[in-house]
Amino acid sequence: MLMTTRFSKAFLVFLFDLLVVALAWCGAFWLRFNFSWPVEYNQTVATGLSVILPAHAAACWHAGLYRGLWVFASLPDLKRVFHAVLGSFVAMVAFMLLAHPVPTVPRSLLLLFPMLLVGLMAGGRIAYRMWKEHRLFGALAAQGKPVLVIGAGRAGVQLVRDMSRSPDWRVVGVLDDDADKWHREIVGQRVIGGVEALADAAREFKARHVILAIPSASQALRRRVADQCARANLQLLTVPALEDIMSGKIAVNSIRRVEIEDLLGRDMVLIDSREVAVLLSGKTVLVTGAGGSIGAELCRQIAHFEPARVVLVEISEYALYTIEQWFRQYRAGVAIVALTADVKDARRIDEIFAQWRPDVVFHAAAYKHVPLMEVGNAWQAVRNNVLGTLNVARAAQAHAAGHFVMVSTDKAVNPTNVMGATKRLAEMLCQALCAGQPATRFETVRFGNVLGSNGSVIPKFQEQIARGGPVTVTHPEITRYFMSIPEAARLVLQAGSMGEGGEIFVLDMGQPVKIVDLARNMIRLSGFSEQEIRIEFTGLRPGEKLYEELLADAEQTRATHHPKLRVARSRPVAADLVAQVELWLARDASLPDEDVRAGLRRWVPEYAPALAVEHAPAQLGAPRQAS
Repeated sequence: MLMTTRFSKAFLVFLFDLLVVALAWCGAFWLRFNFSWPVEYNQTVATGLSVILPAHAAACWHAGLYRGLWVFASLPDLKRVFHAVLGSFVAMVAFMLLAHPVPTVPRSLLLLFPMLLVGLMAGGRIAYRMWKEHRLFGALAAQGKPVLVIGAGRAGVQLVRDMSRSPDWRVVGVLDDDADKWHREIVGQRVIGGVEALADAAREFKARHVILAIPSASQALRRRVADQCARANLQLLTVPALEDIMSGKIAVNSIRRVEIEDLLGRDMVLIDSREVAVLLSGKTVLVTGAGGSIGAELCRQIAHFEPARVVLVEISEYALYTIEQWFRQYRAGVAIVALTADVKDARRIDEIFAQWRPDVVFHAAAYKHVPLMEVGNAWQAVRNNVLGTLNVARAAQAHAAGHFVMVSTDKAVNPTNVMGATKRLAEMLCQALCAGQPATRFETVRFGNVLGSNGSVIPKFQEQIARGGPVTVTHPEITRYFMSIPEAARLVLQAGSMGEGGEIFVLDMGQPVKIVDLARNMIRLSGFSEQEIRIEFTGLRPGEKLYEELLADAEQTRATHHPKLRVARSRPVAADLVAQVELWLARDASLPDEDVRAGLRRWVPEYAPALAVEHAPAQLGAPRQAS
């Protein structure tokens, strides 16, 4: 039944095209003779039509005019019309030159006939589409919530066109910072002005919603628009990222609410794919902490470079299962080995390296939560972050891995907490091992907080807002650096490909963000005011600093060929550091927190425990409301 209906519609369109070619042929004669019919040309008209009609029919079928739907008639259909008209024009010229009709066809028909034919064929299709869309969507014109669209580019045009068919939205105006577009129209909507006119336009058109329709918008523009919306009490929505649209994963009209990650993230970071491909392509790559936030993203990005296999090492069964299933679903062609292992278990780690002989190792396994590691877990932080790193690094050396890349943290710079000090000591061990065994290149990559990572402040704030508040911030002046997980992973791969051995790479983390400003923005983006969701300051937690640093005071940096990466020149480490630390780690019993801090200060002299906020949560004081 469906095929019969489609055939019937195609046949009706075919009959229409035959009719319009006859109308165009006769109309051309009528126009040529000043709107009077030349009776003496009757025979020429009839003979010519008998030649042009079959030629036109064949040209239409060859051009594929009957594959499209008139309701979606667009530029590709217009191109097909031109191809069909070209075939009819060639038939007319052949008739004029070969048939020698008497009287002869006037030369002006060489222009009049194709013009009329294009107009009738294309105009008929456009008229049908306009009638159909009016019948289907015309009643929606006055329905839906009024919305302003920012962006008069391709994405904005497509979004406005799609929303004109939606019963939920009604576009009332478009804004764009390009002054050349002001007071013009796109898809029937006027470009009112720039982003600065947002508040006035919203009042004029009674719009409460704004859509940022610029997939490649810079973070500066996103923040500017978000600030304008916050001041005008408008709900800000956005379209997917450009990379998602280009990959076909998401359509441009898949609008969503702006999240805090859209404002904190930075412009897309590009890496030298050729360098990274040399490091990874055809190699066996091992990732520790493969199910964690950074480890899992490293695995996903490594998969793009066609490694021989990826060895996933993870202590959490669920996290290992999750990343393994991701490979099964999205990268089934990449060979993986999913292994449970604790990096503190030297025998298990050596067994894995002996069997799989990785060429490149990314060591992302670590304890990272500052307050948890500060009180009651200090020795476990040492064992996981220092002993674990030493075990993996030793195995990499013993089994001739070419590269060992350690994921570190900005908290390792002038550390005030156990976690940061253990990461700094792990960095120093990698430097010492590199000096003693140049066959394996050891590199460290140091960066700050990543958006959406396990234990990040953002999920915590989201949960508190969902509960109705309050949102708890430790201190009104506390600041942190932020970057997205994909950006951090890309730069880790880039640093690994650039390393010669012994470097500490420092990522460009951009500008630090006040956590209280982050909390305020999240409250606003959730549609609340600070009167509805209040902010409380709870005091610094054990081991916390007001601000994080990326370089220690004694360190200097040098530039690399990548603008987002610099290399820290840190002080040399003692030749017997590894032996001393191994002796310290060899003890069976756990050490009290104070003894752990004393031991760390022995090798990390810049470590200064934050005694003012030690150590029990009970000493943090009662929450007080933000002023």
